[in-house]
Amino acid sequence: MNDVSPKLEGAPLIAPSTTDHPLYDQIVEACRGVYDPEIPVNIYDLGLIYTIDIDSENAVKVIMTLTAPGCPVAGEMPGWIADAVEPIAGVKQVDVEITWDPPWGMDMMSDEARLELGFM
Repeated sequence: MNDVSPKLEGAPLIAPSTTDHPLYDQIVEACRGVYDPEIPVNIYDLGLIYTIDIDSENAVKVIMTLTAPGCPVAGEMPGWIADAVEPIAGVKQVDVEITWDPPWGMDMMSDEARLELGFM
């Protein structure tokens, strides 16, 4: 017997980003301007941004995580992201959602972040 729900079978753990949208690169750069105060690397390269979804009306939904559930800036970080992305010309609105699934791990960091932190 297969106990796995058919709708979940093969579904990615992290929803894909809208990488082909004209605003995507600007939004990524805006996210790179936000830093975790405990780690000297931006949150994008840390791998904390899971999904950047941009709809046809240019409303942006960012799904992100934190390095740990007890992160002292958990309540503030979504606002920092929204404040960084909202000023981009063409962006209609920004919603930031925190998820813990999948949990963040050091393997989610970019090579640049690993180098900056001395892991390479």
